[in-house]
Amino acid sequence: MKKLLIWLTALLMAVGLGILVPGPASATTSYCGLQWGSKAKAVETMSAAAVTNIRTGQHYCFDRMVIDLKGDVAGYKARYVHTVAQDGSGNPVPLRGQAFLQVTVTAPSYDDNGKATYSPANQAELSNVNGYQTFRQLAWAGSFEGYTTIGLGVRARLPYRVFTLDGPGSGSRLIVDVAHFW
Repeated sequence: MKKLLIWLTALLMAVGLGILVPGPASATTSYCGLQWGSKAKAVETMSAAAVTNIRTGQHYCFDRMVIDLKGDVAGYKARYVHTVAQDGSGNPVPLRGQAFLQVTVTAPSYDDNGKATYSPANQAELSNVNGYQTFRQLAWAGSFEGYTTIGLGVRARLPYRVFTLDGPGSGSRLIVDVAHFW
C-alpha cells in the first residue's frame, strides 16, 4: 500500500510540474468533423443542363447554397478570389463579407432559343441570408457562353465543399457548403 501511495504521489507531482502532459489534439480533427479545406475545386466538363433556381439553407455546421438545374450538371469551378468578376464584361461584382467565393457552373441560365431559364428578381440579393452564420451575400455575376457565375460573400475564408446531387425528377443540383468555423 505504501508503494502505491508513493507512485501515485510521484505521478501527481509529474503532472503538476508539467513533466507529463496530454499529447496534442489530432491535426485531422476539425469543426464538426468536417475535412474540407479552402482550395479551388473544379470539374471541367460542359453541361447540357440549364440553371433554373438558386436557393440557400442553414445547417448546424455550415451554410448551403443550391443551384437547381434542368438536366444533369456536369461541371463547375469554385474558388476564393479577391474580387468576383462579372461574366462577359469582367466588371467587379460588389459583395459583402471578408472573403469571396466565385462559383461557376458549366450550364447557362437560358435555353437553346436564348430564353431565360433563371432570371433573378434582384441580382444583388439572390437569396436573403440575413441571420446566416457564414453567408453574407449571394449576387448574380451573369450567364455567358454556357457558363453561369454566382458571387458568394462569406464572413471569412472558411473550408467548403462542392458536390452534385440528382433530382428532383430529371434535374440535378450543384451544392456548395461553407463551414461556420475551421
